[in-house]
Amino acid sequence: MMALPNDITLVNSTSSPLTTEIYLNISVAPSAPSCTDWPAVPMTTLIPAIYSIICVLGIVGNTLTVWVLAHSSTSRRTVANTFMLNLCVSDLLFLLSLPLWAVYYSHGYKWTFGRAACKVCGALLHLNLYASIFFITSMSVDRYLAIVHPLRSQSSRYPKRAQFTCIVVWVLACACSAPTLYLRDTIYVPKLGVEVCGIHYPDRAWDLTLAWMKIALAFLLPLLVISCCYWAIGRHLLANTGLGRMRTTLRPSNMPSFKSLESKDNCIKPERPPTPCVSPSSSGGRPLEGRGLERVLWTVASVVLAFFICWFPFHCVTFLELLKNEGWLNGCLVNWTTQNLTPLTLCMGFSNSAINPVLYCFIGNHFRARLGGLCQGLFACLKARGEDHRQKRGSFSTRLSSFSRKLSDLKDLAIVEPSGHT
Repeated sequence: MMALPNDITLVNSTSSPLTTEIYLNISVAPSAPSCTDWPAVPMTTLIPAIYSIICVLGIVGNTLTVWVLAHSSTSRRTVANTFMLNLCVSDLLFLLSLPLWAVYYSHGYKWTFGRAACKVCGALLHLNLYASIFFITSMSVDRYLAIVHPLRSQSSRYPKRAQFTCIVVWVLACACSAPTLYLRDTIYVPKLGVEVCGIHYPDRAWDLTLAWMKIALAFLLPLLVISCCYWAIGRHLLANTGLGRMRTTLRPSNMPSFKSLESKDNCIKPERPPTPCVSPSSSGGRPLEGRGLERVLWTVASVVLAFFICWFPFHCVTFLELLKNEGWLNGCLVNWTTQNLTPLTLCMGFSNSAINPVLYCFIGNHFRARLGGLCQGLFACLKARGEDHRQKRGSFSTRLSSFSRKLSDLKDLAIVEPSGHT
């Protein structure tokens, strides 16, 4: 560890203590072994390169996704699309701050953008961490209601209620990020000769509280809710599949099939028990069926799976560092892991912001079709403007040439008339 004024010790949550840190706190951890035989990861070159790739791909992908979802027709503004739109906005807000972090790493952890930018960028990082998992959890609960309780949840699954849920999610994410916004500041480190953008914890209780809050609220609790939702969805789909096969096998040949009971207005009337007629063309609260249900389910499941694959290593290393700082773990392997793998696992977590729109694009047929239609419309609009501009130029050239001919005729007439009088 590296001693700082006022007995403040530099403790890493995103980089190596030998270079510079983002998080500062009063450490009670035992002195770490030197571990001179363990190679260090070149953070100042590797991390900025990874950040740059994530930033470019993420901004392009999320911008296209927001463009498509914002221009969707009213019938396509479903609950799932509402959550996905807000998820992309959250990713975009964070990705816009990523270039500053890339420059920060490339300059040897020297923050040159001022105190306000330090606070805002740190708050956006934590805001995205909480908001993204909250929105993904909301999407999973919505899929559970739509598939397991389609009729009972019709009164609650509407885009306006989803918008209200999104407002609640933003408020909760801002509340969870508020301590970071308050504690983060630019701090000069004399030993390194640089001004870092870090968090100065008043005491050890702040460090432990915020660390456990991040692990619990941003990972463990959402993991429990999402796992329960998809376990119930899988059980429901397997049970319905088996029941459907049994009914097909036991149904007499003269019994009308399920499809024959559909009315002309596509309003499904279940055989039994008697239930209200539900139209597949209804608004946000309609139950999904067939390939539409399968496509939406795979889309949401892939987004959820991608989030946990990307963020699980980071939370594991964070927990390992928490144990190390409490003195429960020690050794070269532990110190090397927390110092070198933390920034790499953080890069994996950041990559989730670029992966979400790719998953949504390749799995969602409607997204690809809508994106193609918007691109065709944009090209047609640009082509029409170009043709209109050419027509205007042609019309102006025609008028100019006509005016030139008239002017030439007037000159010829002025020359001919005097010679005629003589």
